Amino acid sequence: MRASLLQIDVNEGESVESRRARVASLVREQAGTADLVVLPELWTTGAFAYEGFGSEAEPLEGPTYEAMAKAASDAGVWLHAGSIPERDPEGPLYNTSLVFSPSGDLAAAYRKIHRFGFDKGEAVLMGAGEELVTVRLPETVLGVATCYDLRFPELFRGLVDAGAETLLVPAGWPERRRAHWTLLAQARAVENQAFVLACGTAGTHAGVPQAGHSIVVDPWGEVLAQAGAGEQVLTVEFDPGRVAVTRDQFPALKDRMLGLAPPRR
Repeated sequence: MRASLLQIDVNEGESVESRRARVASLVREQAGTADLVVLPELWTTGAFAYEGFGSEAEPLEGPTYEAMAKAASDAGVWLHAGSIPERDPEGPLYNTSLVFSPSGDLAAAYRKIHRFGFDKGEAVLMGAGEELVTVRLPETVLGVATCYDLRFPELFRGLVDAGAETLLVPAGWPERRRAHWTLLAQARAVENQAFVLACGTAGTHAGVPQAGHSIVVDPWGEVLAQAGAGEQVLTVEFDPGRVAVTRDQFPALKDRMLGLAPPRR
């Protein structure tokens, strides 16, 4: 299976409409190159541009939804379209990820459970999601998480218990904690014996330099590919079948004594 992680530069001088059109074009360029395309978190606004969340928030089936659905269909790819600030007409804002099938249909929407900011920013401006989300592809089962979720291993173990084999993590991760980004991506892969595809933003927005360095990690924690700091497309080929092989050769998940029920086999 081939995946392309689009490490987008969230340029503060670029309008949301211009960026949306540019990103849709980048997705279309992956036709024939990738089976799965992954975008970063909150690439329409910037994950740290809190002051724009309210004004840039969209309904679930808003302009980003429409543009990304068409781009997925045009390219014939599975598309994790990163996340958007979603405005629920009957509730708060949410940091919501969208996953589209190669026909352009919405396969899943995930509202970020762990909100970053402690007592400011996303933590107070957005509501918390409540449901774990997986998506079944012909080749693998995706588990969907977002940025700060990466620090909470119980979420990923829950995804594995739900059948996940490939964990997708779009993010707007700050450069000052880049070492944690790489470390945690590898840890989540090793402890869950799963692939981790983590896609971050590049550049600087709201005065916060972004880590970039999108990464793909295999079930043994080996880094298959990693991007640099700037905007780029990171494409990697991986074998989803290695998850079952790894779990069979080294069946650590069967020896769990605490927490959630043992995973299905």
